[in-house]
Amino acid sequence: MAKELFIPKLGQTVEEVRLVRFLVEDGAKVDQGQEVVEVETDKAVFAVESPAKGYIHFGPFKEDTVQPVLTVIATIGKVDEKFAPEVAEVQRSGGEEETQGASAAPVATSNLQSPISNPAKIFASPRAKKLAGEEHVDLSKVTPTGGGGVRVAERDVIAYLAEAPKATPIAERMAAEAGIDLRTLTGTGAGGAITKEDVERVVAQKRRYAGEEETLRGRGGAEEKTPAAPVTPVAPVVPVTPGQEVVQRIPLKGIKGIIAERMAASAHTVARVTMFMDVDASEFVALRERLKAKVSEAWGFAPGYNDLLIRVVAVALRKYPYMNARITADAIEYLGPIHVGMAVDTDRGLLVPVVRNADQKNLHQIGAELRELVDRARKSRSLPTDFGGTFTITSLGPMDVDGFTPIINVPEAAILGVGRIADKPVIYKGQIAARKMMTLSLAFDHRVTDGAPAAKFLKTIKELIEEPYLLLAE
Repeated sequence: MAKELFIPKLGQTVEEVRLVRFLVEDGAKVDQGQEVVEVETDKAVFAVESPAKGYIHFGPFKEDTVQPVLTVIATIGKVDEKFAPEVAEVQRSGGEEETQGASAAPVATSNLQSPISNPAKIFASPRAKKLAGEEHVDLSKVTPTGGGGVRVAERDVIAYLAEAPKATPIAERMAAEAGIDLRTLTGTGAGGAITKEDVERVVAQKRRYAGEEETLRGRGGAEEKTPAAPVTPVAPVVPVTPGQEVVQRIPLKGIKGIIAERMAASAHTVARVTMFMDVDASEFVALRERLKAKVSEAWGFAPGYNDLLIRVVAVALRKYPYMNARITADAIEYLGPIHVGMAVDTDRGLLVPVVRNADQKNLHQIGAELRELVDRARKSRSLPTDFGGTFTITSLGPMDVDGFTPIINVPEAAILGVGRIADKPVIYKGQIAARKMMTLSLAFDHRVTDGAPAAKFLKTIKELIEEPYLLLAE
């Protein structure tokens, strides 16, 4: 019997992926564990391995298309076997029923685009149907995992309910009245919650598409004479043709689309305040040079400023736990584990791999782990566990930037921006001297913390950089 190759669940929040490219030809002979297809989530590109040895037969899927997780995209079997996901378990099980009165029959594979190709024929267990009825769940929107990925089990309905998007009460009511599935919306509220404005935006789009606005404008009588509210003129969309100014167009999808969406959400929803602080990094630089000379050979790498900064920030977060927090739709949550993310520039966009439990690791451990994380990120080989921090550091020092206002990586409470280290004339011990100065910029969410507590946190980072021997006391 052929083995099924399905898109694995790549993280708790990943519901769909983009098929990047097929690594083998349809009908090719593959080994168990061989990488056969690459998929992209909002974090990175992952390779999916063959679950068996045999000849692979892909379904009707194309590269650069989006598919739900757990979708069966290929089967591995004999050379003459065609793509046909196994549904025998559904047919054999007398206790399993097909919803909407349809008879239990094999699912057609010619147009299979998801685990359930025909929404009119949905297989579900009696317990799954019972729970779905009680909770008013549309089974066509539940990802099935039973019966080789074609039958909705009770656990699938439970998972669907557990992953329900957060929304404000008024947004839930408005969505229900408009017949809009909240799961199709992207929340811009605190902690990614769906707000009234998010629903209104979709409702307005639906009205435009239906031509309702044209109908309203075309009504006769007194309504035509009613003065209209001033409308901001919108520039017409001009189609791009060869020879015009645009030389390249990059669609906002995949990671680039997710980054654009989240940065916009952060800028529009966070009560951001940014404070700057100049730091004398002379001793910090000297410490790094001494470490390079002493431990580089033993460690296999030269300790870098980012390694030291992660250690410094982890110590400061342990001292001021109110900065190790996040905001949700209805609460501020203070977090126990200290997971420090470091923003990394890659060919596919900005990624933030995370050093987990950074406060419990020494400099050697932090440096070794960070290098592995960055290497995977830049090779598009990140793991789902590489992301999901509690605080982020972003540095533009290598690009000779002195200071900047970083955007908070929501739902985190703050982000630390690090500028370049440069020789500048300052007053040092009563004399004008050239010192290695650095500018720090702490952007924080004023809903989570106030200015004075945030300043104490930033001042502690400053003290640890100016007097790095204090790290030994932590």
